[in-house]
Amino acid sequence: MSDEQELRVSKIRDGTVIDHVPGGQALKVLSILGIDGSGGETVSVAMNVPSDELGRKDIVKVEGRELSQAEVDVVSLIAPAATINIVREYDVVEKNRVVRPDRVTGVLTCPNANCITAGSEPVESAFDVLEDGVRCAYCDTILREGIAEHI
Repeated sequence: MSDEQELRVSKIRDGTVIDHVPGGQALKVLSILGIDGSGGETVSVAMNVPSDELGRKDIVKVEGRELSQAEVDVVSLIAPAATINIVREYDVVEKNRVVRPDRVTGVLTCPNANCITAGSEPVESAFDVLEDGVRCAYCDTILREGIAEHI
């Protein structure tokens, strides 16, 4: 590959690199992380870059922030093949593939207005993770698309 064809994205000093995100999903990852540009975070995004594994992939770099396990769990719902790389002093000190949890709790809101979690009861949401989406543990509503909109 010549220098002109090479993808160049600068290294980050400290933070998290989320790699192997399905092409076109980087903005949803940012939404999951609550990053909309108003918080002043330094973020690099590469979208739809060639990937041997996925065909096309996105990469998200967030400087100065390491993801919590709860955030990784939710990222895994839309990017099940993602890798989470923790960077300190420009070196990758930890690299892990996401592992989809069996259940996510307190992260998603159920779209069913009749669900007990949508009412005045103090019930924390819980969703069972399916192969192709999530199912509310209380009312069995299934989300297959638009998961990021329910965070």
